[in-house]
Amino acid sequence: MRVLIVGGGGREHSLAIGLSGSPSVDSIHTAPGNAGTGKLGVNHDIGSSDIEGLVGLAREIEADLVVVGPEAPLVLGLADKLREIGIPCFGPHSEGAMLEGSKLHAKNTMIDLGVPTGRCQVIEEARDISNSLDSFHSPWVIKRDVLAGGKGVTVTSDRDVAERALSSALDADGMVLMEEHLDGEEASVLVVMDETGFVCLPPSQDHKRAFDGDRGPNTGGMGAYAPAPVVTPSVMKRVVDEVVGPMHHHLRNQKIPYRGCLYAGLMIDEEGAPRVIEFNVRFGDPETQVTVPLIDSDLGELLLAAAEGSLSSVEPSFSGMSAATVVLASEGYPESPITGGPISGSEASIDEGETRGLVHFAGTKSRDGILVSSGGRVLAATGIAPSLEAAVSTAYEIIENIDLQGSHYRSDIGHRALRR
Repeated sequence: MRVLIVGGGGREHSLAIGLSGSPSVDSIHTAPGNAGTGKLGVNHDIGSSDIEGLVGLAREIEADLVVVGPEAPLVLGLADKLREIGIPCFGPHSEGAMLEGSKLHAKNTMIDLGVPTGRCQVIEEARDISNSLDSFHSPWVIKRDVLAGGKGVTVTSDRDVAERALSSALDADGMVLMEEHLDGEEASVLVVMDETGFVCLPPSQDHKRAFDGDRGPNTGGMGAYAPAPVVTPSVMKRVVDEVVGPMHHHLRNQKIPYRGCLYAGLMIDEEGAPRVIEFNVRFGDPETQVTVPLIDSDLGELLLAAAEGSLSSVEPSFSGMSAATVVLASEGYPESPITGGPISGSEASIDEGETRGLVHFAGTKSRDGILVSSGGRVLAATGIAPSLEAAVSTAYEIIENIDLQGSHYRSDIGHRALRR
Protein backbone atom coordinates (compact mmCIF):
# COMPACT_ATOMS: atom_id res chain seq x y z
CA MET A 1 0.00 0.00 0.00
CA ARG A 2 0.82 3.66 -0.45
CA VAL A 3 -0.34 5.38 2.76
CA LEU A 4 -0.98 9.08 3.43
CA ILE A 5 -0.86 10.15 7.09
CA VAL A 6 -2.52 13.46 7.93
CA GLY A 7 -0.96 15.48 10.77
CA GLY A 8 2.42 16.52 12.07
CA GLY A 9 2.75 15.52 15.72
CA GLY A 10 4.18 12.70 17.80
CA ARG A 11 1.07 10.61 17.13
CA GLU A 12 1.69 10.78 13.40
CA HIS A 13 5.38 9.89 13.79
CA SER A 14 4.37 6.87 15.89
CA LEU A 15 1.87 5.80 13.22
CA ALA A 16 4.54 6.26 10.54
CA ILE A 17 6.99 4.08 12.50
CA GLY A 18 4.35 1.40 12.93
CA LEU A 19 3.35 1.50 9.28
CA SER A 20 6.98 1.48 8.11
CA GLY A 21 7.30 -1.94 9.76
CA SER A 22 4.11 -3.28 8.16
CA PRO A 23 4.59 -5.86 5.38
CA SER A 24 1.45 -4.48 3.71
CA VAL A 25 2.90 -0.95 3.37
CA ASP A 26 5.24 0.04 0.55
CA SER A 27 5.54 3.82 0.99
CA ILE A 28 4.49 6.54 3.44
CA HIS A 29 3.51 10.14 2.76
CA THR A 30 2.72 12.63 5.54
CA ALA A 31 1.04 16.04 5.40
CA PRO A 32 2.43 18.19 6.83
CA GLY A 33 4.62 15.80 8.83
CA ASN A 34 7.67 16.66 10.93
CA ALA A 35 11.38 15.92 11.12
CA GLY A 36 10.69 12.31 12.15
CA THR A 37 8.15 11.43 9.47
CA GLY A 38 10.45 12.96 6.87
CA LYS A 39 12.99 10.22 7.59
CA LEU A 40 10.41 7.50 6.91
CA GLY A 41 8.83 8.83 3.74
CA VAL A 42 7.83 12.03 1.99
CA ASN A 43 6.50 15.10 3.79
CA HIS A 44 4.09 17.39 1.93
CA ASP A 45 3.60 21.03 2.92
CA ILE A 46 -0.18 20.84 3.20
CA GLY A 47 -1.91 21.76 6.44
CA SER A 48 -4.05 19.18 8.20
CA SER A 49 -7.16 21.39 7.85
CA ASP A 50 -6.70 22.03 4.11
CA ILE A 51 -9.35 19.55 3.04
CA GLU A 52 -9.21 20.25 -0.69
CA GLY A 53 -5.42 20.18 -0.66
CA LEU A 54 -5.36 16.83 1.15
CA VAL A 55 -7.92 15.28 -1.19
CA GLY A 56 -5.89 16.51 -4.15
CA LEU A 57 -2.71 15.05 -2.67
CA ALA A 58 -4.37 11.69 -2.04
CA ARG A 59 -5.43 11.63 -5.70
CA GLU A 60 -2.01 12.72 -6.92
CA ILE A 61 -0.03 10.05 -5.06
CA GLU A 62 -2.75 7.44 -5.70
CA ALA A 63 -3.08 6.70 -1.99
CA ASP A 64 -4.44 3.27 -1.09
CA LEU A 65 -5.21 4.40 2.47
CA VAL A 66 -5.42 7.74 4.28
CA VAL A 67 -4.89 7.71 8.07
CA VAL A 68 -6.11 10.88 9.78
CA GLY A 69 -4.36 11.89 13.00
CA PRO A 70 -6.01 15.13 14.25
CA GLU A 71 -9.71 15.68 14.89
CA ALA A 72 -10.21 18.94 12.96
CA PRO A 73 -10.00 17.49 9.42
CA LEU A 74 -12.48 14.76 10.42
CA VAL A 75 -14.99 17.31 11.71
CA LEU A 76 -14.44 19.29 8.49
CA GLY A 77 -15.40 16.23 6.40
CA LEU A 78 -12.10 14.90 5.04
CA ALA A 79 -13.22 11.27 5.37
CA ASP A 80 -16.49 12.04 3.56
CA LYS A 81 -14.70 13.55 0.57
CA LEU A 82 -12.12 10.76 0.36
CA ARG A 83 -14.76 8.04 0.39
CA GLU A 84 -16.70 9.89 -2.33
CA ILE A 85 -13.73 9.32 -4.66
CA GLY A 86 -13.13 5.73 -3.52
CA ILE A 87 -10.09 6.22 -1.26
CA PRO A 88 -10.33 4.31 2.04
CA CYS A 89 -9.96 6.58 5.07
CA PHE A 90 -9.16 5.55 8.63
CA GLY A 91 -11.22 8.12 10.49
CA PRO A 92 -14.97 8.70 10.79
CA HIS A 93 -17.19 10.81 8.57
CA SER A 94 -18.10 14.32 9.73
CA GLU A 95 -21.28 13.26 11.55
CA GLY A 96 -19.43 10.58 13.53
CA ALA A 97 -16.66 13.08 14.27
CA MET A 98 -19.13 15.27 16.17
CA LEU A 99 -18.62 12.99 19.16
CA GLU A 100 -15.47 15.09 19.60
CA GLY A 101 -16.57 18.18 17.70
CA SER A 102 -19.37 18.82 20.21
CA LYS A 103 -19.09 17.79 23.85
CA LEU A 104 -22.82 18.43 24.25
CA HIS A 105 -23.59 16.03 21.39
CA ALA A 106 -21.34 13.40 22.98
CA LYS A 107 -22.96 13.88 26.39
CA ASN A 108 -26.48 13.60 24.94
CA THR A 109 -25.48 10.44 23.05
CA MET A 110 -24.16 8.86 26.24
CA ILE A 111 -27.31 9.75 28.15
CA ASP A 112 -29.52 8.34 25.39
CA LEU A 113 -27.57 5.06 25.34
CA GLY A 114 -27.18 4.72 29.10
CA VAL A 115 -23.38 4.97 28.91
CA PRO A 116 -22.10 5.90 32.41
CA THR A 117 -20.91 9.51 32.63
CA GLY A 118 -21.15 12.56 34.90
CA ARG A 119 -24.05 14.98 34.96
CA CYS A 120 -23.85 18.12 32.85
CA GLN A 121 -25.46 21.54 32.64
CA VAL A 122 -25.55 23.93 29.69
CA ILE A 123 -25.05 27.60 30.54
CA GLU A 124 -26.15 30.20 27.99
CA GLU A 125 -26.57 33.35 30.11
CA ALA A 126 -24.00 35.12 32.31
CA ARG A 127 -26.63 35.61 35.01
CA ASP A 128 -26.78 31.80 35.47
CA ILE A 129 -23.08 31.40 36.29
CA SER A 130 -23.33 31.83 40.05
CA ASN A 131 -26.25 29.43 40.49
CA SER A 132 -24.55 26.85 38.27
CA LEU A 133 -21.38 26.99 40.36
CA ASP A 134 -23.50 26.49 43.47
CA SER A 135 -25.17 23.42 41.98
CA PHE A 136 -21.87 21.59 41.39
CA HIS A 137 -19.25 20.65 43.96
CA SER A 138 -15.67 21.91 43.71
CA PRO A 139 -13.48 21.26 41.78
CA TRP A 140 -15.48 22.66 38.88
CA VAL A 141 -15.16 21.25 35.37
CA ILE A 142 -15.82 23.78 32.58
CA LYS A 143 -15.79 22.71 28.94
CA ARG A 144 -16.06 24.77 25.79
CA ASP A 145 -18.24 23.08 23.16
CA VAL A 146 -15.71 23.61 20.36
CA LEU A 147 -12.51 22.04 19.10
CA ALA A 148 -9.81 23.69 21.18
CA GLY A 149 -6.74 21.54 20.57
CA GLY A 150 -6.99 19.85 23.95
CA LYS A 151 -7.10 23.22 25.76
CA GLY A 152 -10.86 23.80 26.00
CA VAL A 153 -11.27 22.35 29.51
CA THR A 154 -10.75 24.12 32.83
CA VAL A 155 -10.65 22.12 36.08
CA THR A 156 -10.30 24.31 39.16
CA SER A 157 -11.18 24.61 42.84
CA ASP A 158 -10.82 28.41 42.65
CA ARG A 159 -14.27 29.95 42.20
CA ASP A 160 -12.85 33.14 40.67
CA VAL A 161 -10.96 31.10 38.06
CA ALA A 162 -14.11 29.11 37.33
CA GLU A 163 -16.18 32.28 36.89
CA ARG A 164 -13.60 33.73 34.51
CA ALA A 165 -13.48 30.51 32.47
CA LEU A 166 -17.28 30.41 32.21
CA SER A 167 -17.52 34.08 31.24
CA SER A 168 -14.75 33.77 28.66
CA ALA A 169 -16.38 30.74 27.04
CA LEU A 170 -19.77 32.46 26.96
CA ASP A 171 -18.24 35.51 25.29
CA ALA A 172 -16.43 33.35 22.73
CA ASP A 173 -19.03 30.67 21.99
CA GLY A 174 -22.42 31.79 23.33
CA MET A 175 -22.67 28.71 25.56
CA VAL A 176 -20.55 26.59 27.86
CA LEU A 177 -20.82 23.25 29.68
CA MET A 178 -20.43 22.66 33.40
CA GLU A 179 -19.81 19.01 34.25
CA GLU A 180 -19.66 16.94 37.38
CA HIS A 181 -16.12 16.29 38.58
CA LEU A 182 -15.54 12.53 38.59
CA ASP A 183 -13.35 10.99 41.29
CA GLY A 184 -11.02 8.09 40.64
CA GLU A 185 -8.11 7.30 38.36
CA GLU A 186 -8.07 8.22 34.68
CA ALA A 187 -7.44 5.76 31.86
CA SER A 188 -7.81 5.76 28.09
CA VAL A 189 -8.95 2.96 25.83
CA LEU A 190 -8.38 3.37 22.08
CA VAL A 191 -10.85 1.28 20.10
CA VAL A 192 -10.45 0.51 16.39
CA MET A 193 -13.95 -0.05 15.03
CA ASP A 194 -16.14 -0.36 11.97
CA GLU A 195 -19.60 -1.82 11.32
CA THR A 196 -18.32 -5.41 11.54
CA GLY A 197 -16.59 -5.28 14.92
CA PHE A 198 -14.12 -3.56 17.21
CA VAL A 199 -10.65 -4.10 18.68
CA CYS A 200 -9.59 -2.55 21.99
CA LEU A 201 -5.90 -1.59 22.09
CA PRO A 202 -3.99 -1.95 25.40
CA PRO A 203 -5.37 0.56 27.95
CA SER A 204 -3.16 3.54 28.68
CA GLN A 205 -2.91 6.45 31.09
CA ASP A 206 -2.03 9.99 30.07
CA HIS A 207 -0.53 12.74 32.26
CA LYS A 208 -2.35 15.98 31.45
CA ARG A 209 -0.90 18.43 33.95
CA ALA A 210 2.29 20.27 33.08
CA PHE A 211 4.32 19.53 36.19
CA ASP A 212 5.20 16.72 38.59
CA GLY A 213 2.56 15.63 41.06
CA ASP A 214 -0.19 16.47 38.58
CA ARG A 215 0.24 20.19 39.22
CA GLY A 216 0.03 23.13 36.87
CA PRO A 217 -2.17 23.81 33.86
CA ASN A 218 -3.72 21.19 31.62
CA THR A 219 -1.72 20.36 28.50
CA GLY A 220 -2.14 18.20 25.44
CA GLY A 221 -0.33 15.47 27.40
CA MET A 222 3.09 15.31 29.06
CA GLY A 223 3.55 11.54 28.91
CA ALA A 224 1.75 8.22 28.98
CA TYR A 225 2.20 4.52 29.64
CA ALA A 226 0.52 1.26 28.68
CA PRO A 227 -0.89 -1.09 29.70
CA ALA A 228 -2.37 0.87 32.62
CA PRO A 229 -2.79 -1.52 35.56
CA VAL A 230 -5.84 0.38 36.84
CA VAL A 231 -7.69 -1.25 33.95
CA THR A 232 -7.72 -4.79 35.34
CA PRO A 233 -9.37 -7.61 33.33
CA SER A 234 -12.58 -7.13 35.32
CA VAL A 235 -12.53 -3.36 34.73
CA MET A 236 -11.88 -3.93 31.04
CA LYS A 237 -14.91 -6.23 30.85
CA ARG A 238 -17.05 -3.47 32.32
CA VAL A 239 -15.59 -0.94 29.86
CA VAL A 240 -16.52 -3.22 26.97
CA ASP A 241 -19.97 -4.10 28.35
CA GLU A 242 -20.99 -0.64 29.53
CA VAL A 243 -19.16 1.74 27.18
CA VAL A 244 -17.62 0.24 24.05
CA GLY A 245 -20.38 -2.26 23.28
CA PRO A 246 -23.28 0.22 23.43
CA MET A 247 -21.33 2.83 21.47
CA HIS A 248 -20.38 0.30 18.79
CA HIS A 249 -23.97 -0.91 18.45
CA HIS A 250 -25.09 2.71 18.04
CA LEU A 251 -22.35 3.76 15.60
CA ARG A 252 -22.51 0.68 13.39
CA ASN A 253 -26.22 1.25 12.80
CA GLN A 254 -25.94 4.83 11.61
CA LYS A 255 -26.76 5.63 7.99
CA ILE A 256 -23.02 5.93 7.40
CA PRO A 257 -21.20 3.55 9.81
CA TYR A 258 -18.32 4.72 11.96
CA ARG A 259 -14.88 3.64 10.70
CA GLY A 260 -11.78 4.63 12.62
CA CYS A 261 -10.71 5.01 16.23
CA LEU A 262 -13.04 5.81 19.11
CA TYR A 263 -11.01 7.07 22.06
CA ALA A 264 -12.75 6.59 25.41
CA GLY A 265 -11.39 8.86 28.14
CA LEU A 266 -12.44 7.17 31.38
CA MET A 267 -12.47 7.68 35.13
CA ILE A 268 -12.25 4.44 37.11
CA ASP A 269 -13.59 4.70 40.67
CA GLU A 270 -12.49 2.69 43.72
CA GLU A 271 -15.01 -0.05 42.94
CA GLY A 272 -13.70 -0.45 39.40
CA ALA A 273 -16.71 1.24 37.80
CA PRO A 274 -15.86 3.18 34.62
CA ARG A 275 -17.46 6.49 33.70
CA VAL A 276 -16.75 8.40 30.49
CA ILE A 277 -15.08 11.81 30.76
CA GLU A 278 -14.99 12.36 27.01
CA PHE A 279 -14.89 10.69 23.62
CA ASN A 280 -12.36 11.53 20.95
CA VAL A 281 -12.64 10.32 17.37
CA ARG A 282 -8.98 9.60 16.64
CA PHE A 283 -5.86 8.13 18.19
CA GLY A 284 -4.69 10.05 21.26
CA ASP A 285 -1.43 11.92 21.61
CA PRO A 286 0.70 10.79 23.48
CA GLU A 287 -1.31 7.54 23.96
CA THR A 288 -0.52 6.43 20.40
CA GLN A 289 3.20 6.47 21.20
CA VAL A 290 2.66 3.77 23.86
CA THR A 291 -0.05 1.66 22.20
CA VAL A 292 1.06 1.33 18.58
CA PRO A 293 4.49 -0.13 19.58
CA LEU A 294 2.62 -2.91 21.42
CA ILE A 295 0.85 -4.10 18.26
CA ASP A 296 2.71 -7.16 17.00
CA SER A 297 0.70 -7.73 13.83
CA ASP A 298 0.50 -5.70 10.61
CA LEU A 299 -0.69 -2.18 11.50
CA GLY A 300 -1.43 -1.28 7.88
CA GLU A 301 -3.65 -4.32 7.49
CA LEU A 302 -5.57 -3.42 10.67
CA LEU A 303 -6.20 0.21 9.69
CA LEU A 304 -7.14 -0.65 6.10
CA ALA A 305 -9.61 -3.29 7.28
CA ALA A 306 -11.37 -0.75 9.50
CA ALA A 307 -11.35 1.85 6.71
CA GLU A 308 -12.96 -0.62 4.30
CA GLY A 309 -15.48 -2.05 6.77
CA SER A 310 -13.92 -5.51 7.06
CA LEU A 311 -12.35 -5.37 10.53
CA SER A 312 -13.86 -8.71 11.55
CA SER A 313 -11.64 -10.40 8.95
CA VAL A 314 -8.37 -9.58 10.79
CA GLU A 315 -7.08 -10.75 14.16
CA PRO A 316 -4.46 -8.35 15.52
CA SER A 317 -1.95 -9.57 18.08
CA PHE A 318 -0.14 -7.72 20.85
CA SER A 319 3.34 -8.16 22.29
CA GLY A 320 2.54 -8.24 26.01
CA MET A 321 5.30 -5.67 26.60
CA SER A 322 4.98 -2.34 28.42
CA ALA A 323 5.64 1.11 26.99
CA ALA A 324 6.17 4.58 28.47
CA THR A 325 6.72 7.94 26.82
CA VAL A 326 7.97 11.22 28.31
CA VAL A 327 7.22 14.49 26.48
CA LEU A 328 9.85 17.22 26.15
CA ALA A 329 8.08 20.60 26.01
CA SER A 330 9.29 24.01 24.93
CA GLU A 331 10.01 26.74 27.45
CA GLY A 332 6.73 28.48 28.29
CA TYR A 333 4.49 25.56 27.30
CA PRO A 334 1.51 25.38 27.48
CA GLU A 335 0.73 29.11 27.81
CA SER A 336 3.34 30.72 25.51
CA PRO A 337 5.82 28.21 24.07
CA ILE A 338 9.11 29.57 22.79
CA THR A 339 10.12 27.89 19.53
CA GLY A 340 13.08 27.93 17.16
CA GLY A 341 15.71 26.58 19.53
CA PRO A 342 18.28 24.01 18.32
CA ILE A 343 17.88 20.44 19.60
CA SER A 344 20.76 18.05 20.25
CA GLY A 345 20.77 14.40 21.27
CA SER A 346 17.54 13.50 19.48
CA GLU A 347 19.22 10.69 17.57
CA ALA A 348 19.46 8.67 20.80
CA SER A 349 18.09 5.12 20.75
CA ILE A 350 18.39 1.92 22.78
CA ASP A 351 18.23 -1.66 21.52
CA GLU A 352 19.18 -4.15 24.22
CA GLY A 353 17.52 -7.54 23.96
CA GLU A 354 13.80 -7.09 24.42
CA THR A 355 14.21 -3.47 25.53
CA ARG A 356 13.96 -0.67 22.96
CA GLY A 357 14.08 3.10 23.26
CA LEU A 358 13.41 5.70 20.59
CA VAL A 359 12.46 9.32 20.02
CA HIS A 360 9.05 10.30 18.67
CA PHE A 361 9.27 13.70 16.97
CA ALA A 362 6.45 16.24 17.27
CA GLY A 363 6.98 20.02 17.07
CA THR A 364 10.26 19.82 15.15
CA LYS A 365 11.61 20.93 11.80
CA SER A 366 14.94 21.17 10.01
CA ARG A 367 16.40 24.64 9.50
CA ASP A 368 19.61 24.83 7.47
CA GLY A 369 20.29 21.21 8.34
CA ILE A 370 19.80 21.79 12.09
CA LEU A 371 16.91 20.28 14.05
CA VAL A 372 14.94 23.03 15.82
CA SER A 373 11.74 23.20 17.86
CA SER A 374 8.58 24.36 16.11
CA GLY A 375 5.84 23.68 18.65
CA GLY A 376 4.92 23.39 22.30
CA ARG A 377 5.40 19.63 22.59
CA VAL A 378 8.69 19.07 20.81
CA LEU A 379 9.38 15.35 21.05
CA ALA A 380 8.92 12.36 23.31
CA ALA A 381 11.32 9.70 24.53
CA THR A 382 9.67 6.28 24.47
CA GLY A 383 10.74 3.03 26.09
CA ILE A 384 9.37 -0.44 25.31
CA ALA A 385 10.37 -3.23 27.71
CA PRO A 386 9.13 -6.41 29.44
CA SER A 387 8.06 -4.39 32.51
CA LEU A 388 6.63 -0.92 33.01
CA GLU A 389 9.46 -0.03 35.39
CA ALA A 390 12.04 -0.88 32.70
CA ALA A 391 10.08 1.00 30.02
CA VAL A 392 9.94 4.15 32.18
CA SER A 393 13.64 3.87 33.01
CA THR A 394 14.49 3.52 29.31
CA ALA A 395 12.43 6.57 28.36
CA TYR A 396 14.20 8.71 30.96
CA GLU A 397 17.61 7.39 29.94
CA ILE A 398 16.96 8.77 26.47
CA ILE A 399 15.37 12.10 27.39
CA GLU A 400 18.12 12.98 29.85
CA ASN A 401 20.55 13.09 26.92
CA ILE A 402 18.46 15.49 24.82
CA ASP A 403 19.17 19.19 25.07
CA LEU A 404 16.85 22.11 24.19
CA GLN A 405 17.39 25.37 26.05
CA GLY A 406 14.59 26.16 28.49
CA SER A 407 12.72 22.91 27.82
CA HIS A 408 11.02 20.92 30.54
CA TYR A 409 9.56 17.46 31.14
CA ARG A 410 7.88 15.64 33.99
CA SER A 411 10.02 13.31 36.09
CA ASP A 412 7.14 11.20 37.44
CA ILE A 413 5.55 9.56 34.40
CA GLY A 414 3.92 6.30 35.45
CA HIS A 415 3.97 7.19 39.15
CA ARG A 416 0.48 5.82 39.89
CA ALA A 417 1.27 2.42 38.42
CA LEU A 418 4.78 2.15 39.87
CA ARG A 419 3.65 2.82 43.44
CA ARG A 420 1.08 0.02 43.39
